[in-house]
Amino acid sequence: MGSAADTRGERATATVVERAAGLGGELVLRRVDGDYEIISNGVFLMDTRNGESERLLVRAALDAAAARPGAPARVLIGGLGVGFSLTEALTGDDVAHVTVVEREPAVIAWHATALRPWSRDALRDPRVTVERADLLDYVTAPGAGRFDAVCLDIDNGPDWTVTPGNARLYVATGLDALAALLTPRGVLAVWSAGAAPAFEALLRDRFGSVRVRPVPVPRGEPDVVYLARDPRAAAG
Repeated sequence: MGSAADTRGERATATVVERAAGLGGELVLRRVDGDYEIISNGVFLMDTRNGESERLLVRAALDAAAARPGAPARVLIGGLGVGFSLTEALTGDDVAHVTVVEREPAVIAWHATALRPWSRDALRDPRVTVERADLLDYVTAPGAGRFDAVCLDIDNGPDWTVTPGNARLYVATGLDALAALLTPRGVLAVWSAGAAPAFEALLRDRFGSVRVRPVPVPRGEPDVVYLARDPRAAAG
């Protein structure tokens, strides 16, 4: 997601490019001064203006995974957004494959039109698979696979989910399901539009190593990237 604190678009004229009936409600793609924003049920989700923290989400996870020897990484990205996370995953030769889970067909379709310059045609890269599914359904389904980096960018944070159902990802059972997808060197990375102390405490309870990376934004409190590895055994 883009920074929820960025309100520049509210002071400029916004042109609605397309409205779509999404699985979580109405989605609106709008253009503001050459950039694009995605709005869900009237709530700002993301835009194409910066993407620094979304890129850091993926790069920090890959760097942490690379600290332990292994083959080129397999990456799972929850949320396609405007494509910043995906394009970052494809920038180097340290990634073998990227699976992107995105539940909204409209968001996927916009990457063939308005958002194509920002995702740089990444959806056509042979290393990329796009799964149109709810992330929680995907991670709990048999045969989801194992990943060296699992990067979540589907909400404005654990305390500010796009839909109420997404909150299930940020509780103990959701974290256990995500942890089960990690390889021995795997890293879970979670993006948030602000600090989430209760979520951080839960991460520290479920993982042996947790790092917190604040990312300054033009206005408002910093974005935060949480990095967790070495999951503890799930409570019986």
